[in-house]
Amino acid sequence: MHITGISPHDDPLGGRLLGLQHAAYAVEAELIGDDRIPPLRESLEDLRGEPLTWVGAFDDGGRLVGAVAWTESADEVDLDRLVVDPAAHRRGIGRALVEEVLARAGGRRIVVSTGRDNKPARALYERLGFRGRGEHEVIPGLWIASYLYERPAPGRPRGDDAG
Repeated sequence: MHITGISPHDDPLGGRLLGLQHAAYAVEAELIGDDRIPPLRESLEDLRGEPLTWVGAFDDGGRLVGAVAWTESADEVDLDRLVVDPAAHRRGIGRALVEEVLARAGGRRIVVSTGRDNKPARALYERLGFRGRGEHEVIPGLWIASYLYERPAPGRPRGDDAG
């Protein structure tokens, strides 16, 4: 697997990214029992209009199998999208993509949200050290869970190990 910066403005990559995004969010919609996930309905024009930084994961054959996108400020990275080809689940692609964002974030905190009932995504974030920040209803009947990642100070344990 090879991870590199990508852009939805590149053709034909933009169309492949949109198809990957729709396939990935269709899986989440099924997991959470709700298809009102905005990226599931995006057009290519909508996708290209989002101010996101993207990296993609490519398999050995050069096929896009996953991507992650974020926005950032001086002190925070907002992990906006994580999409993995449903045919490539359970191969460490999502983990590798999130780890790429962790590396690029430096010392900044990282925030992310996912469907409250998306157990695989929640487990991934928790395994990587994200802490739950709560759940809330974004529109009637659609719940999300929010997470925060903060690097521990040097020499200080993370999370529950802090004493």
